[in-house]
Amino acid sequence: MSNKKWWLVALVFCLVLATISPLASSSPDGLEKVAEDKGFIGFAGESPFEIVADYAFPGIENEAVATILAGWLGTLLLFTITYGLARLIKSRREGVATR
Repeated sequence: MSNKKWWLVALVFCLVLATISPLASSSPDGLEKVAEDKGFIGFAGESPFEIVADYAFPGIENEAVATILAGWLGTLLLFTITYGLARLIKSRREGVATR
């Protein structure tokens, strides 16, 4: 499988996971659960910025759909950054190899 097809398969896989993961459980994540159980959840600091607060896409009434859209946005954003960095590193390495 070529590298371009591998990246596409990985992206589709991540988008599928982002689609089904909010439907898996309504329980809080592990760290949040421990913080609640141990009583230190109130010490959590605020994030310096939020692209999509609480994984809920604004303006969407259905909570599951809003969470899925937030997951897609995060997945696509991270994929774009990672893919861009990988291409930059590869082009720099190829430039050094030709010298």
